[in-house]
Amino acid sequence: MGPTPNASNSPLTKGLAALRAFARGGGPTLLWRVVLTAGLVGAIGLLPWLSRTDPALTVLKARSADRDPTPETLRAIRDELGLDDGPLVLLGRWLGGLPHGDAGTSWVSGAQVLPSVTQALGASLLLMSGALVVAAATATAVCTRTLRLGSRGRLGTRGAGGTATAVLAALPEFLVASVLASVIGVQLGWLPALGWYGPQWMVLPSLALGLPAGAVLGRMLDDLLPGAFAEPWALAAAARGVPPTSVARQAVRRCVPGLLPNLGLFVVGLTGGSVAVEQIFDIPGLGRLTLHAALAQDLPVLQTGTLALVLLAATAGVLARRTARQLIGPALRDGALHSLHRPAPPPSRTLPLLYGALLAAVIGLGLPRDALALDPLARLQAPSPEHPFGTDALGRDVLARVAHGALNTLGTALAVGAAALVAGLLLGLLPRLSGPLVDTVSAVPPVLAGLLVTGVTGSGPWAPALAVGVVAWSPLAAHTSSLLRQERATTHLAATRALGAGRWYLLRHELLPALLPPVTRHALLRLPGVALSLAALGFLGLGAQPPSPEWGLLLAENQPYTERAPWAVLFPAAVLALLGALAVTAAGGVRLPRRRGRAGSRAGPPGDRFVPAPRRRPNRPDALLTPVPTPTREER
Repeated sequence: MGPTPNASNSPLTKGLAALRAFARGGGPTLLWRVVLTAGLVGAIGLLPWLSRTDPALTVLKARSADRDPTPETLRAIRDELGLDDGPLVLLGRWLGGLPHGDAGTSWVSGAQVLPSVTQALGASLLLMSGALVVAAATATAVCTRTLRLGSRGRLGTRGAGGTATAVLAALPEFLVASVLASVIGVQLGWLPALGWYGPQWMVLPSLALGLPAGAVLGRMLDDLLPGAFAEPWALAAAARGVPPTSVARQAVRRCVPGLLPNLGLFVVGLTGGSVAVEQIFDIPGLGRLTLHAALAQDLPVLQTGTLALVLLAATAGVLARRTARQLIGPALRDGALHSLHRPAPPPSRTLPLLYGALLAAVIGLGLPRDALALDPLARLQAPSPEHPFGTDALGRDVLARVAHGALNTLGTALAVGAAALVAGLLLGLLPRLSGPLVDTVSAVPPVLAGLLVTGVTGSGPWAPALAVGVVAWSPLAAHTSSLLRQERATTHLAATRALGAGRWYLLRHELLPALLPPVTRHALLRLPGVALSLAALGFLGLGAQPPSPEWGLLLAENQPYTERAPWAVLFPAAVLALLGALAVTAAGGVRLPRRRGRAGSRAGPPGDRFVPAPRRRPNRPDALLTPVPTPTREER
């Protein structure tokens, strides 16, 4: 009689064990990431056919705009590029050459694609490094006051602020770049304004990219710091006389893990999305190369550049999440964190009302005026009683165009921002699903997203809104996932779960009240950027067309006249900055109403959240749930 087969060595058992190891090692996430990357690259390969344009004609115009597109010439280009074989064959050829280090040749220039993309990526990474240094310095300056007061236990004396930060965060990068190039580079001659030849040429573009990004990151960090200073460890450190610098340093370390996923998105955005800055300063970066390839439908260059951005996004996302786990330490595994709930001082209502009244006044004064009336004799006139904001290059009233453009721009931006907030929250609650999706979406430059959306849906009034909405949710989802990861590891959540609370109770009464206010404040902070992105896509021909008074069109059309007529740019930029100030100051009051505890309930340390005990009902395990803050060592 032969030996009895061991069940543990059976093929089925080995297969199940392999599947479990694959799942524990992040196999499904990796597979999902590969599927998303393949879908994105495949969609790019279909771009000429989705847009219903003749790729041979587009390539001919990109090669030489003066050549006559005769049937013979177009036929020669089709035969040269193999366009008649179809997109799937072309995509297969490109993918087949990648393992051998061959990304094909450019359809426009005929040069090898991989060396040019590598060189452009190197320039963009260098520029991104300089921009991150500027962003870190800017974020530090934004949070200095909160760090100083919080480390000394006087955070309650902090008044409403952040207007200057909001203005800086709302300014478009290309406007900051234009001002720096014209004033510092041309008029004063302190730094070079064009080219890419050494460290001196990095300063101005790094400032143009890093100042707005640092303002956004600084506002997000400043939003988390009060909750860190209200935790028991900070109160105990202050009572023991720990130096304020040490307390401030630990508070920053406590809050940084919640920002790292968004920092990874900024890394990718600064690398591939800095198209306008690279154009203004004549930098041969990856964003500029990708833009030209998208407009010329140069598929090998476009696919290779996008693949490089996707790999960069995946690397940055993985590093950000692992660094966050390292900074939090064992507390994330042991469920020993405290919830970063922001203390709720009375929000300032004066500043939002003031900014809202100013914005309403500008719109109300400009609406009765004609935004399309041309007056060639009044070209580029300075502000006057007849034209309070001056006139543009065609003699049109700038105040009228700002007011009429506000209705459409603000309405669409609010709708897109609300949709992005809902999508970001829902997808952020599913980090395994949304993590690779966020990394993939963040790697798509806004221009490319607009081209893909327009190719699928066609050009129309809602095409820019859909294109911006496709990518606007990703930073909110990353923020939600990072906060969710920490909230799940809090002591009060572990105690609530141990008392028998179900998933829906935890979601409704614990997780959403902790996630919704900070993510909503983040969404309001990004509202001016959404408005500008909508109008910028219209300027690129993917939405509203001139003479539409879109705010982005106003800034882009008047940018060449910045030195001669600065008011034509400064007044629209000031209104956009006013919108940013209104959004940020109004976001300071976004909190869920605190429910009062019953008489006799125990109070925890300042900054902890008080949840009343639910009414006791029979056969309900969550009827006795009253999260109690964990006592400190001194209290024990």
